[in-house]
Amino acid sequence: MSQQQHNWFARHKTLTATAAIVALVAIGATGCEGGDTSTSKGSAAQEQPAKQGGDSKAPAEKKAVTIAGDGDFEVGKDVKPGLYRTSGNEDAMCYWERAKDSSGDTDSILANDNVTGTSYVEVKPSDKLFKSSGCKEWEAVDAKSTGSPKAAPKGDGGMYKVGLDIAPGTYKSTGNTDDSCYWERAKDASHGTDSILANNNVSGTAIVKVSKSDAYFKTSGCGDWVKTG
Repeated sequence: MSQQQHNWFARHKTLTATAAIVALVAIGATGCEGGDTSTSKGSAAQEQPAKQGGDSKAPAEKKAVTIAGDGDFEVGKDVKPGLYRTSGNEDAMCYWERAKDSSGDTDSILANDNVTGTSYVEVKPSDKLFKSSGCKEWEAVDAKSTGSPKAAPKGDGGMYKVGLDIAPGTYKSTGNTDDSCYWERAKDASHGTDSILANNNVSGTAIVKVSKSDAYFKTSGCGDWVKTG
């Protein structure tokens, strides 16, 4: 915002009759100097907006769209369709669900999961409700985002986005017992059975090749993975 400064002064002198002519000359000179000062200050005022414009703050960055970790959310009103991620969940205490209605019946469930670590979920425009319980906050993610993938995902890390969290390649997990290691390659984050490209429950050693065309890699209850190729 611009500020205008109004500078003024008043001066009054009592002159004797004998010094009147001298006083008039002095006042005339002062009037000329005052005109120069006014012109100079007028130029400074014209330059002021440019200076203030340079000091203006940059627009604040938009905050990421988030969903609370607990609650039922109506798609299209409480939550927008899109890709969301939650991280830092422990002991499978995070439960989420995509539902086709609010009846609460099991046949209303489109997809659901209990999460340890990270999960991605694609909320579709056709979904009616998104439910979340005991989860860390969900954050909207650009489906086309990329990053610097980690070479060795944790065996119980949850869901990794290929090209963002994990690099394509061959991975090995060892020391698994009682078929407790579950892995999955998926083509999207809808979590429907048709999104699964391949999966397995493993005892002993597991070896999986994650392709560039894969969208996600899920791992639960496995020994940490090592990239071998």
